[in-house]
Amino acid sequence: MSNHTVILEFILLGIPDTEGLQNILFVVFLSFHLLTLTGNLLILAAVISDACLHTPMSWFLCNLLVVDLGFSSISTPKFLANLWAGIHTISLGGCTCQVFFYHFLGSTKCLLYTVMAYDRYAAICHPLWYSIIMNRKVCALLAAGTWFTSSFHATILTSLTFTLPYCRSNEVDYFLCDIFPLVKLACADTYIIETVSFTNIGVVPMACFFLMLPSYVRISISILKMQSAESWWKAASTCTSHLTVVCFFFGPCIFCNVITPMLNPLIYTLRNKEVQSFQNYNTQTNEHRQCRVKGFFF
Repeated sequence: MSNHTVILEFILLGIPDTEGLQNILFVVFLSFHLLTLTGNLLILAAVISDACLHTPMSWFLCNLLVVDLGFSSISTPKFLANLWAGIHTISLGGCTCQVFFYHFLGSTKCLLYTVMAYDRYAAICHPLWYSIIMNRKVCALLAAGTWFTSSFHATILTSLTFTLPYCRSNEVDYFLCDIFPLVKLACADTYIIETVSFTNIGVVPMACFFLMLPSYVRISISILKMQSAESWWKAASTCTSHLTVVCFFFGPCIFCNVITPMLNPLIYTLRNKEVQSFQNYNTQTNEHRQCRVKGFFF
């Protein structure tokens, strides 16, 4: 039996290639963190204190604000400490908490967007039945379902990650503890955790996206059928805020996986002199061949 040293703490290496930029990054990340906390807390206090805002949409918004507060607090304080004081170590327990809450709150946010899309569908497509469809019990069950499903999702991923033995380097090549940077340090077969992680992390956002799609298709059809410009504008404006945050949430995934692969050939070839000279050579060769063919037949 091999004698391995059990790792009890990790070293977060942070963002690469940022030597000399620690003070600037500290100010930038601190500003964003304070703006996030202030904005979310103010809106949360306003919704709770005003009885007129106690609607299903506001209920889901409050859940989303809590998620955003937690999500911003998972890694930012530790990252700020790394930048300011150079404290790069994190305990095994702290690392476990980061992995769990990162995936727990991330999947909760994704599921809440889906539930909020259904809420907008009920409000626009079935306005007379809206108060019955989205009653207090239904809203509570939908919110609880998102939290429970996300906790189950995060528990599986966290358990699989930290049942692995970590006996190699304890340097995590990231600014927070996450699954894929961590499993690189494991001294065991990581096939199961990598497969499960890729599957779960891919399935949750894709499922949310395809569940939101029918709601917005029906909403779009209903809006287009409206005769009154005032009704059309009111219905469209209720969906704008939700669509905006959904685009920001799913946009990076689409950009990285669809837009970037499409743009890479254009970007790298248009600025490459060798490729341009090769294209010019092919163009001239094709023109020469066409002249020869034309002279042969006519």
